[in-house]
Amino acid sequence: MALEVCVKAAVGAPHVLGDCPFSQRVLLTLEEKKLPYQLHLINVADKPKWFLEVNPEGKVPVIKWDDKWVADSDVIVVLIEEKYPDPSLSSNPEFASVGSKIFSAFVTFLKSKDANDGSEQALLDELKALNDHLKCHGPYICGDKVTAVDLSLAPKLYHLEIALDHFKGWSVPENLSLVHKYMKSLFSRESFEKTKAAKEYVIAGWAPKVNA
Repeated sequence: MALEVCVKAAVGAPHVLGDCPFSQRVLLTLEEKKLPYQLHLINVADKPKWFLEVNPEGKVPVIKWDDKWVADSDVIVVLIEEKYPDPSLSSNPEFASVGSKIFSAFVTFLKSKDANDGSEQALLDELKALNDHLKCHGPYICGDKVTAVDLSLAPKLYHLEIALDHFKGWSVPENLSLVHKYMKSLFSRESFEKTKAAKEYVIAGWAPKVNA
C-alpha cells in the first residue's frame, strides 16, 4: 500500500511540486528505497481544511504512518529507515552532522545586505569543511554509498546553487572541486531528478525572504 505524503506545492502553481528542501529529503528517501507513495501537494498560502484538521500546525512534510500523520523530516526518515531497512540508508553516526551548518550559513548570506558582515566567509568556511571531508572520506559523506546524510544535504545545496546565482550572482568556488563533483553526482541521480522543484519555483520560494 502506498504511503501518503504531504509536501509543499510550488508558489503560484498549486498543482506543481514545490521548493521545500525538507519535503524533497523525504521524497528522496522514498525514491531511493523504491517505496510507493501518494503525493498530496499543499498550497502553503491557502492550506486545505482537511490538512489542518489532521495536522493543526500546518507544517510540511508530513507522512501518514499507522493512521497518524507524522511531521518533521528528521523523524520521518528515521521511521522509514526502521520499517524499511533495505536498502540501507543509515549514515555513520560519526559523520551525521557533516555539512549541517551549510544551510543556515547559506540563508544568512542570501539575506545579507552588508558585504562586510562576514556571512560570505562563514558560508565558504562551511563549504571548505565539506570539501576537506570529501577529500578524506568521499565521494559521498560516508564513503562510496549514498546515505541519509547526503539525502538531507542534497536539496539544500540545490537551493544554495540556484538562489545564490540568481539573487547574488554567486557560485561555489571552482577550487572546491570535490563539492562540485558531489553536487553534480547527487543532482544527477534519478531520485533527485524526479523529486526536485523546477528552478523558477526555487527562485519564487526565496524571493519574499530575500526582498524582506
